[in-house]
Amino acid sequence: MKNLLIATTATLALVSGAAFAQQTVRMGTEGAYPPYNFINDQGEVDGFERELGDELCKRAELTCTWVTTDWDSIIPNLQSGNYDTIIAGMSITDEREEVLDFTQNYFPPAASAYAGLSADADITGGVVAAQVGTIQAGHVAESGATLLEYATPDETVAAVRNGEADAVFADKDFLAPIVSESGGEFTFVGEDVPLGGGIGIGLRDSDDELRGKFDAAIQSMKDDGTLNTMITKWFGAEAKTF
Repeated sequence: MKNLLIATTATLALVSGAAFAQQTVRMGTEGAYPPYNFINDQGEVDGFERELGDELCKRAELTCTWVTTDWDSIIPNLQSGNYDTIIAGMSITDEREEVLDFTQNYFPPAASAYAGLSADADITGGVVAAQVGTIQAGHVAESGATLLEYATPDETVAAVRNGEADAVFADKDFLAPIVSESGGEFTFVGEDVPLGGGIGIGLRDSDDELRGKFDAAIQSMKDDGTLNTMITKWFGAEAKTF
């Protein structure tokens, strides 16, 4: 009887482990923040986080699908169970950790930056555009400048182009291709601003086992150098790496 009990317990453990390994994990992202995430010409989620997420799921032995949602509802939709993770350029902050759990960071703390139509744009007393619900919006709100919040990152850039804002404040990695490809229309303003504790995968507080699987997968990519290679591929040789 004892041997039967042990065998039954072991079988249940194996079945449980296999079921979790085969679980479909829904990866929630915005799909509007290149090069982190965007929708390609085939209508599919693409970018650094798509490639990273697929590799993490492979290493964690999980089957993953991708779900897109608006940024301003990305946390409520996770909490409502519409997907299982947030992998969308979300910086780890104390405020977010009050409502979310995070993996270790898969992108090191990176610079935020201001961009405007002239290098002397007023970023301390003028009007600055930022995406709603971001650490950049929080920084602008405390800076003395007038904050204009927009639902998407593209709208923040458009606000500068059409004269609604003096500058936009966002991740420098997002703004860099916009500045470089603008033909001199846009320029960086002032110094870079370090914010946040890096970027991690957001999960519900109850999903400890899933977080552990992704933590292990992220660490394995750090250890073998593939994460740094992927960061350099999408963000260039000057990007911060681990």
